[in-house]
Amino acid sequence: MSSQRPSGGGVMFDKVLVANRGEVAVRIVRALRELGVASVVVYSDADKDTLAVRLADESVCIGPASPAQSYLSIPAIIGAANSRGAQAVHPGYGFLAENAEFARACAANGLVFIGPTPEAIELMGDKNVARETMRRIGVPTIPGSDGVLASVEEAARFAEEVSYPVLIKASAGGGGKGMRVVEDAGQLEGAFLAARAEAAAAFANDAVYLEKHLLRPRHIEIQVLADTHGNALHLCERDCSIQRRHQKLLEEAPSVAVDDALRERMGAAALKAVAEVSYLGAGTIEFLLDEQGRFYFMEMNTRIQVEHPVTEAVTGTDLVKEQIRIAAGEPISFASCPPTSPHGHAIELRINAEDPLNSFWPSPGTVTALALPGGPGVRVDTHLFEGYRIPPNYDSLIAKLIVWGATREEALARGRRALDELVIEGIRTTASFHRSVLDEEDFIAGSVHTDYIPTHEDALLTKGQGHG
Repeated sequence: MSSQRPSGGGVMFDKVLVANRGEVAVRIVRALRELGVASVVVYSDADKDTLAVRLADESVCIGPASPAQSYLSIPAIIGAANSRGAQAVHPGYGFLAENAEFARACAANGLVFIGPTPEAIELMGDKNVARETMRRIGVPTIPGSDGVLASVEEAARFAEEVSYPVLIKASAGGGGKGMRVVEDAGQLEGAFLAARAEAAAAFANDAVYLEKHLLRPRHIEIQVLADTHGNALHLCERDCSIQRRHQKLLEEAPSVAVDDALRERMGAAALKAVAEVSYLGAGTIEFLLDEQGRFYFMEMNTRIQVEHPVTEAVTGTDLVKEQIRIAAGEPISFASCPPTSPHGHAIELRINAEDPLNSFWPSPGTVTALALPGGPGVRVDTHLFEGYRIPPNYDSLIAKLIVWGATREEALARGRRALDELVIEGIRTTASFHRSVLDEEDFIAGSVHTDYIPTHEDALLTKGQGHG
């Protein structure tokens, strides 16, 4: 992979293909435009009239609505890039963003993959291998099994060693698939078999491992950047504890639970991981933080994250443009004066086309009216426009509302105001649910953890009905 990267001081690309859709495709096209780089967007039959297609310099249809026949089709994407003379491919997040085979195919066809090497993707993409790598270099890891589990009996032995409750996790995946919490020995066999079956269906790999299940932890992640000039740095933390079924709903930076000393220790651990796998580009090291302030490595995401805007807001950076610069062989633009501490406070609210009052069931359909909030400290990343038809084939994320304030209190007030201004008609969205979260007293106090939504959901949904 490294052989196809530009060397020396770097020469910026002339044209980049965007191998994604939705708001992230719009985000990348805009970054390319600011860098003076032409963009090519691929699209499926369901996405022929999207905002990304309208904004891009060129667009190419790569297949029908089914992701397997379009956004996950490596030959179709490579063919589109070569046919339009693109020099590089930006995968965004999701789809092929963490696919080592895709990264290798790009290199084999003379294209720069805007991301890490395939070797780094493979090493950090297998959660068990990543965990063992971190353990070896001294990054704290959650106690658990030594590698993948061969049998229920082996799982039982490790569960007794670390004590219940435990967590069975898929080695090859994420997003909560292939994951089961086991409260006692009587639940172990059923959970083990169910986790393996779900992992096999989701990732074509039924390998699972076991960890001690931490009670009421925070999900804290460290943004990292590394270039081909020997620069590697971390850009503070994000608190991603507000989750439902292991899917993030709201993120903020910085975390109220992380002080300067802890931030430095977590950042140093993240950079150890970066050095060990010779990482290049933007990535995220994810940790769990317990109530005693101890942190443990969980996984690495070898791509840009959905929640990257909150880091941009508190550090004054543009992570997507940095990704592109690094892939072109340029150094990190602020490597000589990196931000060492967050400025102000930022919150991101993921607006999904889902009905909170119907178990968050997807709500595709046509946007009949749209009014986006504005004013100081308000940013909206979206691909919506009036008349846009949200297809049922893809993820339900339709917008990200990011607010910044000089203090967390100001950011909260700005978030409430922005949500009150937001109008999306014709579909159901999670905006009212977010409005309830921003008013909830435990959240206001910063008393959050990964079980916050399960323990507050009924009250939040009841309150959310009043927000309309």
